Amino acid sequence: MACSILKTRSPKALDRRDPGPAGCPALALEAERSVDVLLLDSIEPPQAPARRRGRERITYEVSVNQRNIEAICLCCGSFQVHIRHPLFEGGMCAPCKDKFLGALFLYDEDGYQSCCSICASGSVLLICENPQCTRCYCFECLDVLVGPGTSDKVHSMSSWVCFLCLPFPCSGLLRRRPKWRGQLKAFHDLEAGSPLEMYKTVPVWKRQPMRVLSLFGDIKQELMSLGFLEAGSQAGRLRHLEDVTDVVRRDVEEWGPFDLVYGSTPTLGHACDRSPAWFLFQFHRLLQYSRPPPGSPQPFFWMFVDHLLLTSDDQAIATRFLEIEPATLQDVHGRVLQGAARVWSNIPAVRRYWGPRGH
Repeated sequence: MACSILKTRSPKALDRRDPGPAGCPALALEAERSVDVLLLDSIEPPQAPARRRGRERITYEVSVNQRNIEAICLCCGSFQVHIRHPLFEGGMCAPCKDKFLGALFLYDEDGYQSCCSICASGSVLLICENPQCTRCYCFECLDVLVGPGTSDKVHSMSSWVCFLCLPFPCSGLLRRRPKWRGQLKAFHDLEAGSPLEMYKTVPVWKRQPMRVLSLFGDIKQELMSLGFLEAGSQAGRLRHLEDVTDVVRRDVEEWGPFDLVYGSTPTLGHACDRSPAWFLFQFHRLLQYSRPPPGSPQPFFWMFVDHLLLTSDDQAIATRFLEIEPATLQDVHGRVLQGAARVWSNIPAVRRYWGPRGH
C-alpha cells in the first residue's frame, strides 16, 4: 500500500572550517541537520515521539472548559500566551514564539521546511505533497490538534496535502487563519523588529542555482557547500571580482541579473593597500547597479561582511548606507567564534539567527 512521505533528521557536528581565501568568511557556521526522506510501509508506522507535557490538555480545555483556543499556546499548551499563532487560530507563548521565528526560514536539502509548521519541532515530519507547498507537520500536532490517530491515517494515505492547502479551513481544533500569508509577514515584522520582503515560494523542481556577484573574495566553495551553487554550474552563475575600481553600471547590467551580491572587508592578517571603508563604499556602489528595477518580483539578496576592521564611525556609515543594523556571527553556544564578523544583510535567516549587534 502506498503511503505519505516522511522525513527524519539528526543533528550534524558544527562546521568549524577555517575561512577561505582573503575576504571570504566561513559561511556554514550553524549546526546543520541531516535529512532522510522515507517511504515507509503503512503496515509498520513509525513510532510517534513521546508527547510533551501540557499539550494533551488543549482539547480538554477547549472542548470541556470552553477556553478560547486563542488563550492557549498551540505549541506547548501553556496559558501564558504572548502572541497569536500566525498560521492557525491559537496562541503562542514567548519561548515558543522565539523557537518559531528561529525555524521560519530553515529549509533542508530536500527543499522542504526543516521543522513542523505548527510547533517548529518534530523529529519525524509528514510532508505536504502539494507541488506548490514546502511545509511539514509533526505527528504530535496532528494527533493533539486534529484528533487521536490522525498521524497514522495521514501516513497511510497515498497522497496528502496539508491544512494550509486544503479547500476547507477547519480540521479538528486546527483552523487556519484567513489571509495567513499576510499574517505571517505581520508576525515576523512585529517580532523580529524589521520589515521582511516575502517572495512567492518556488516549487522544488523549478529552483535554479543562484546567480552570484562575489566582490573581493571568491566564495564558490561556501556557496556549493550550502547548496546555493551546483558543482559544474554553467558560466555566469558566479562572477568573482577582486578589483572593482573600473566597473561601471553597464558592466553589471550585462553580467546580471544576480540573485545574491556578496562583499567583505579583508580577513584579519591579510595585507591590503586600501582602507576597510573602501570595500564598503565599493560594495554599496555595485549593489545599487545590481538591484532589480522597482516593482520587480525577482527575489534579490545581498550580504556585506566586516571582519572587525571597520571603525565605529565606518560601522555607523554602513548602517546608514545599507539601511539595516549589523549582526555579529556567533556559534550555537553564544560564544564569539575566532574570526567573528559583523554582517549587514537582507537575508532573513542571517538577521534572525544572529540578531542586531549580536543580541
